Amino acid sequence: MLVCSCFAVSDRTLRSVIASGACDTEEIGARCDAGTGCGGCLEEIADLLDEAMPRRRRPVARSA
Repeated sequence: MLVCSCFAVSDRTLRSVIASGACDTEEIGARCDAGTGCGGCLEEIADLLDEAMPRRRRPVARSA
């Protein structure tokens, strides 16, 4: 399923990026661009992170 329509990033790709060690939305964006366009997919990306790391506390992305 397509999650990030700006950069055509699927949930499969996002799960792979998360499994390879990305632990926040900034790192995911750096690896595959998802979440760096309009930002409409950030909530779904955060849900995928929570799904993959339910017991591990995720770092909070720094605000500008």
